[in-house]
Amino acid sequence: MKILLLAATFGYALAQEPNPVPDVDQIMSRVALNQAKSQEQRKEWVYNQKQLLRMVRGNGKVAREERREYVVTPRRRRIEKQLVKFEGKYESHGKYIAYDRPGYEYKGVDIDGDIINDVSEDMTNAKDSRDGLDRDLFPLTESEQKKYDFTLKGTETYRGRTVFRVTFQPKPHPPDGDGGSWKGDALIDADEYQPVLVTTGLAFKIPMAVKILLGTNVKGLGFSVAYQKFADGVWFPVSYGGEFEVRAVFFYKRTISVSMTNGDFRRTDVTTKVAYAIDEK
Repeated sequence: MKILLLAATFGYALAQEPNPVPDVDQIMSRVALNQAKSQEQRKEWVYNQKQLLRMVRGNGKVAREERREYVVTPRRRRIEKQLVKFEGKYESHGKYIAYDRPGYEYKGVDIDGDIINDVSEDMTNAKDSRDGLDRDLFPLTESEQKKYDFTLKGTETYRGRTVFRVTFQPKPHPPDGDGGSWKGDALIDADEYQPVLVTTGLAFKIPMAVKILLGTNVKGLGFSVAYQKFADGVWFPVSYGGEFEVRAVFFYKRTISVSMTNGDFRRTDVTTKVAYAIDEK
């Protein structure tokens, strides 16, 4: 009886032994694989996206603000976005004047108008991205991971789920010379190896895409994105945001903030008519 009792106790202890924590290379390899696999499943979903873009002058006053709402349809290699609502305003001589379309310019040289539209298009509607977010900002895919060193900091609980906390920074000597630009950390779901929350900050050099968009005099550049599960293997970014400062010549200084939320997710096989009804409005 004692032998059986010891065996039963030992077996229970074995059953309760936690699974070994994989190393960081295994974690990120599975994340990259899931990033690729989930793209096909995303085609079955349609959702709404809301954007708030704001530009603030050095004196703290809002120079320009836009609120946009889109219906987003994922495709195999990109997304399609239909603008369904737009509200914009700019400040001039102490008054705010409304406008009703993206890219609106109220004077011959409207720097704010050019930049705010480019920020929306380039940072939330990247042409080579499957969710609209520039893949260079978050090193999760297989190709981007090659540019970074990852470190597993441990496990923790986030919103009721066990996650791995992984930090990343650019490789000092990338194999092909094309190094990363970001540092930060990522929370990775420990059961499904999907990103839950990723936060990035500029590491040491300004990415070429940012140089083209905003120039080289940029401070505080960084972004965060949160993901949520909607079906088996299907995770979408549900919020995305960042704030940074731009200076140009002697007179131009703006703090630019970008905030994006995705919601009202629905499968296209049962809600296509709903999506089209929104578009027709």
